[in-house]
Amino acid sequence: MYAAIWRLMPGPVWVRILLVLVLLAAVLYSLATWVFPWVDTMVNQQEVTVGAP
Repeated sequence: MYAAIWRLMPGPVWVRILLVLVLLAAVLYSLATWVFPWVDTMVNQQEVTVGAP
């Protein structure tokens, strides 16, 4: 699957690498901005202290 995506991308290798890095940065930014905060509201957060007497 990744080989097919790589072949469909335009340009020489350095342009493809730049496109992959930009797409990866966009995915990570969107996860940190929208997805992780949304999931955080659904997770039951409990007060847990490890090693407290």
